[in-house]
Amino acid sequence: MATEELKESQVSAGVYLRMSTEHQQYSTANQMSVISEFAKQHGIEIVKVYSDGGKSGLNIHGRNELARMIDDVQGGQAGFSCILVYDVSRWGRFQDADESAHYEYICRKTGMKFHYCAEQFVNDGSPVSTIVKGVKRAMAGEYSRELSTKVFNGACHLIQLGYKQGGAAGFGLRRMLVDQNGQHKMLLKRGEHKSIQTDRVILVGGPEAEVQTVQWIYRTFIRGKIESEIAASLNQRGILTDLGRPWTRGTVHQVLTNEKYIGNNIYHRTSFKLKQKHVVNPPEKWIRANGVFQKLIEPDQFQKVQAIILERSRKLSNDEMLEKLRTLVAQHGHISGILIDETEGFPSSAAYRHRFGSLVAAYRLIGYDPEIDYSFIEINRKLRKEHREIVSSVIKRIEALGAVVLWDEKTELLCINDEFRASIVLCRHTTTNFGSSRWVIRLDASLKPDITIAVRMNATNEGIRDYYLLPAIDMTWEKLRVADDNGVYLDTYRYDSLDYFLSMAEQIKLKEAA
Repeated sequence: MATEELKESQVSAGVYLRMSTEHQQYSTANQMSVISEFAKQHGIEIVKVYSDGGKSGLNIHGRNELARMIDDVQGGQAGFSCILVYDVSRWGRFQDADESAHYEYICRKTGMKFHYCAEQFVNDGSPVSTIVKGVKRAMAGEYSRELSTKVFNGACHLIQLGYKQGGAAGFGLRRMLVDQNGQHKMLLKRGEHKSIQTDRVILVGGPEAEVQTVQWIYRTFIRGKIESEIAASLNQRGILTDLGRPWTRGTVHQVLTNEKYIGNNIYHRTSFKLKQKHVVNPPEKWIRANGVFQKLIEPDQFQKVQAIILERSRKLSNDEMLEKLRTLVAQHGHISGILIDETEGFPSSAAYRHRFGSLVAAYRLIGYDPEIDYSFIEINRKLRKEHREIVSSVIKRIEALGAVVLWDEKTELLCINDEFRASIVLCRHTTTNFGSSRWVIRLDASLKPDITIAVRMNATNEGIRDYYLLPAIDMTWEKLRVADDNGVYLDTYRYDSLDYFLSMAEQIKLKEAA
């Protein structure tokens, strides 16, 4: 902290706090303690606090409190005349130091003073403070770059040792937890994660019936059946995917093209380093370890399947394949590997990668911008469908209990027994730059539900992890950003099923007294 006496004409301050997942040193409580002491020493009254919890400082995206503070300052609605921040890194670890300076300048040009309370320099605009601050900003950005490299190298090392890094196992496979000596401990169920740092996860064969189904899919495809025919046959036999859903052309294709079925561990197919943009990496940049998992399919059989898939597109010229992509864009407004694989009579996404080197290269040849993360759109589309299915299921279960439930299609609220209203929101899973899970729970106060049922999706956004039953009387936020564990106050409302909510809706019949 600076020892030089600050001459303050202002008496009120707004505080900005940012807690990521780095160190306990940067907890919001520790930041606030240092800032409060600074304010006390300099006769400053703290009147407003803006806090972004669990937010990366790489850019301003998602840091709603920082954006709100800047809007308040620019709009003259701040109600304070100086800003207090713990240190330069809490303002942000921006990869461009000029971006960090830009947001500070936006505030200062309105006459707002700016103090970094834990730094050893006074932010007074002098040449010395300007130089030191510039160095600090560059160091803050460099820290993130170094950490990103260390995390990536660590993940690559674990991949080459044969350990799985996130994601679902897939049909026919299961995730096995092993200790530091490689000894099997237990099978992890969907949504379960390792709790001991030295434990690791590998893939093993699943139930025998699933393993045989995978092998049948490969044999049937080699015999001449196409993906849609195989999917129809599986559905007719009542066999569901690992997510409990009917098979499609795309899900069969995924089984036929994923190297994990021959025991290979693949990583870095895509990357999103330092939150710059999602990149689909060419095969030569993939990190792989061959034969480290239990194989369900022989490698020569797998290669035969890949040859058949590629041969289907070999008769098409480059121009014909690209024209098909243009047609798909015109129909849907976007392209993704999933959409390509789900389209009947279309070359597979693997065929496009083989012909043009990568999907991104094919996109660019038709003038399509691949920088946008359309997987987000695909996930949201699936979640909208999932939302309707969950609402329908809840209504049926409530009615089965003898209760009366009305569904308002306009507000999407459930009115139960004409006594209370419930809102059901689905929370998409995201992963932070440090590999931690995050969900955003949006609470629409304008609809005034008595209780919000927040359905948290699992790491693949393909299944349900758990539920939060949030009563309106205790919720004063527009949205909550939650992690795996959120403390007693919030996790008190967490449930593994909707049984408790259904008990609230159940009509209890009282027997007439004799």
